[in-house]
Amino acid sequence: MTSKQRAYLKGLAMNIEPVLQIGKACLTPEVTEAVSETFNTRELVKIAVLKNCMEDPREVASMLAERTSSQVVQVIGKKIVLYKENKNFKKIELPK
Repeated sequence: MTSKQRAYLKGLAMNIEPVLQIGKACLTPEVTEAVSETFNTRELVKIAVLKNCMEDPREVASMLAERTSSQVVQVIGKKIVLYKENKNFKKIELPK
């Protein structure tokens, strides 16, 4: 992913609310499965890491991206934005 594409996705992510929250249990298989299922309906996912999660949000983002075959767009504070292109229902057209 180029920096121009990442900047474009960051702009899109500013306007969406977090759809998932990661809490005290941190990254359970259920959380990973929920993120994977979310990618069935949307390509850009924002996740909130709650204060009671002891893991670093950057580590959580990289583990989630690895487990769901997605890409980390950004991590700001306790918010994670992930992107995964949907081959069947492509909604986001990335700049070249």
